[in-house]
Amino acid sequence: MDFSVVAVAREDDSPVDEPLRMAVLADRLGYGEVWAGEGPTWDAFVLATAIGRATERVALTAGPVPVSVRDPLTAARGAASVAAVVGRPVGVALGTSSKRVVEGVHGRPRVRPASVLEESSAAVRRLLHGRPGEPVVPGSVFPRRLPPPGGPLTVAAFGDRAIATAAAHADRMLLDLVSPEQVSELRGKLLAAARKLGRTPPTLAAWLPAAVDPEPESLAQILGSVAGYLTVPGYSDVFAAAGFGTAVRLAASGADRETLVNALPARAAGLVGLVGDRDAVRGRIDAYAAAGLDEIALVPATAGDPAGERTLTALRPG
Repeated sequence: MDFSVVAVAREDDSPVDEPLRMAVLADRLGYGEVWAGEGPTWDAFVLATAIGRATERVALTAGPVPVSVRDPLTAARGAASVAAVVGRPVGVALGTSSKRVVEGVHGRPRVRPASVLEESSAAVRRLLHGRPGEPVVPGSVFPRRLPPPGGPLTVAAFGDRAIATAAAHADRMLLDLVSPEQVSELRGKLLAAARKLGRTPPTLAAWLPAAVDPEPESLAQILGSVAGYLTVPGYSDVFAAAGFGTAVRLAASGADRETLVNALPARAAGLVGLVGDRDAVRGRIDAYAAAGLDEIALVPATAGDPAGERTLTALRPG
């Protein structure tokens, strides 16, 4: 099992510079890769550049960036620009994001998301491997001047069409906030899609919330993340089957985040992540490995554990 670290700004009262401090800690502890997440606060490529300048070794992946608000050249050029500045491989992760982000934050229409993901993934894959001297994009009079960024193309997927896109174009497929049972099911779909295409399947990674020996504040922070998925098809059934039907129904009725967090028992935090003492977390890691996950991208709780230091130290490589 490979481990990486997700440095993403939480849209709560967490310090704005927390992703940078988390990335520096991950680099010091020997993690091999840091994801620079995109959101309302940070631009993924700016954050990746800042992380690269503040660290010594970690490889970088920017995103997932929403394909409805970034064209393929913007994504590939961003990765190449970061790599030129920091002198290390930089990958790109693509995803469809959500209507709440695409339309509510960016003010852009989120239409045909699965088709746009397919089109963007195919184009970004070509652009990531372009060489200096070639046209910036096919048919352009502008030559490419930066070398390729050298990192992987990752596609965030959950639905069948997104999985097919990942199987066709990605080096790595990304899941978010999933249980081992979901990993097993989705890996099966990925292998079947790759087999149909005659392509070696991409590796499979998942962003998972993590908290070793969590404080109450850590649990509340993770439950806040879980609350955002209670209305998402494919997730709501999982939570309902696990005994959290009351929270699922509240979410469907439009309840706010605080109400949903209060409705979720503490054990819900461990349904789709790594939560508990060190032995419990290690057992959970084994369950994800047995389900077919290749990489865990740790999203450490930071409330009650600044920069996720306790958790990242406990799970450090080696």
